[in-house]
Amino acid sequence: MLKIIGLLVTVLSLGILMPWAYCRVYSWEASHTVIDGRRLVFTGSAVGLFGQWIKWLLLSFITFGIYGFWVDIKLKQWRTKHTHFRN
Repeated sequence: MLKIIGLLVTVLSLGILMPWAYCRVYSWEASHTVIDGRRLVFTGSAVGLFGQWIKWLLLSFITFGIYGFWVDIKLKQWRTKHTHFRN
């Protein structure tokens, strides 16, 4: 249900609110994931992702979508950087 709401918010805002939706969904997924008895925690914020997201959108637009292939990789790197095990 949270993914559907995130998708609707992203579509209705023409992609501008995608960082908010992404952080909400991934925060929920991380908080409900346990690996070897240790729970994950996501420390990223939509504000922290927003600047990167705008930069990636502009680069994709300027390169006629070619940079879009790297956006998914950059997004996964950002998510991994902000995901940790809870103490």
